[in-house]
Amino acid sequence: MTESVCYLIAGVVLAWFGGELFVRGGVGLAAWARWPAAVIGVTVAAFGTSSPELMVAVHSAMDGVPQISLGDVLGSNVVNVSLVLALVLAFSGMKAEDGGVWRDWFVALLAPGLVYALLMDGWFSRQDAVIMMACFFTWLFVVIRHARAHAAASAAPVEKVSVSKMLGFSLVGLLVLIGAAQFVVHGGKGVAAALGWSPFVVGAVVVAVATSTPELATTLIARMRGHHDVGLGNILGSNIFNVLFIASVAALIHPYAVRLPEIMPCLLFGAVTTLLIIPGLDGSIPRWRGIVLLALYAAYMVLTLNQGAAH
Repeated sequence: MTESVCYLIAGVVLAWFGGELFVRGGVGLAAWARWPAAVIGVTVAAFGTSSPELMVAVHSAMDGVPQISLGDVLGSNVVNVSLVLALVLAFSGMKAEDGGVWRDWFVALLAPGLVYALLMDGWFSRQDAVIMMACFFTWLFVVIRHARAHAAASAAPVEKVSVSKMLGFSLVGLLVLIGAAQFVVHGGKGVAAALGWSPFVVGAVVVAVATSTPELATTLIARMRGHHDVGLGNILGSNIFNVLFIASVAALIHPYAVRLPEIMPCLLFGAVTTLLIIPGLDGSIPRWRGIVLLALYAAYMVLTLNQGAAH
């Protein structure tokens, strides 16, 4: 247990440094390309910080326990909003400045409903995975088109930044985040093994928190630097990437049976918490929502653990 805790601590420290570098590089590249910072957050930052979930998906599917991956991605989505974003909001509100945030919020809200509709037959098939991936790539196409239109319409001059330097910051930061996640996942699995939980609950409770460490570091640092759209975009993009793409990867490798009552707390809380972060008309998300989200996270933990015990 002591060794696992040490891995967790090392992972958190590495995630902080990796997030600092990644945010600095990502914002610099957005300025150079004249892309909205939110697009960098919802694509590059989101996909980078979700790389631990992708690794968990591949390894768990190849090991014959893809349920861990489903628990990880669904649990991570709840953690990303009701714990990671909630902690940032509880200290100070956020404000979305790019109109694309509402589009990404809507897709993130619909994702749990799509999962429920496809898995209500109790089986995650390859056909289900293909449908979810098609939805993902459709959304990604719309995001990239929005970014290109923004760059073409922008009258602002291209900022003079060192592209190679910003790329270096982004790549090094991403590698550190991936390494940090591996430390945290390894430590989290060690702690979970001693508790004797089911594969889904291990994924939804322990591994989900562990693999959300990069999102926490990136979102918190982005907020501290005043880049609200990067932090919010990172959370929304990560949630879309997790459900529509990463969960599908595991099912493509190894289709499997699903216990619908077991995944319902994740789906329900995933939708409710996403509803709570819809920006106001002025783009703001007030502090009080962070406090409510933290209370919902506590309720989610209780329900998920109870469902795991029931099965």
